[in-house]
Amino acid sequence: MELKTNFNIRVYGLLINELNQVLISDECRNGFSFTKFPGGGMEFGEGFKETLIREFQEELGIEIHVNELFYFNEFFQVSKFNPKDQLFSFYYKVSYDDWKSIITNQHDVPLKTEGEKHRWISLNELKKELFTFQIDQLVAEKLAQ
Repeated sequence: MELKTNFNIRVYGLLINELNQVLISDECRNGFSFTKFPGGGMEFGEGFKETLIREFQEELGIEIHVNELFYFNEFFQVSKFNPKDQLFSFYYKVSYDDWKSIITNQHDVPLKTEGEKHRWISLNELKKELFTFQIDQLVAEKLAQ
């Protein structure tokens, strides 16, 4: 029996402000709570930068500038949401001049209601245990160095 594999390309943004804090996303989808970096899945017809610009527009209502590629996973990773999906995750450093305007309400973690909320975490306090997914954990370790 052949298992059909789908390739799922994910693109995430590392937005670091002037206070040396990185923006992270707490989300709840279908009752599953998780913490990750802002971003999401590439849609057909998009490139990496277009995906990231769209995701930040959808999630935060802001127009970011996409800078250099920071990391991508070079190992096999199965999606936590669909065991038939192999993930390829790309992390870019991004910038946004008006970072103080980003709404980051205080909220309980893990998030219990459907949706997403954002918060700033100091790079000095960044630990892999804050994140749900293995690739985000690796990126958090690299950022904290």
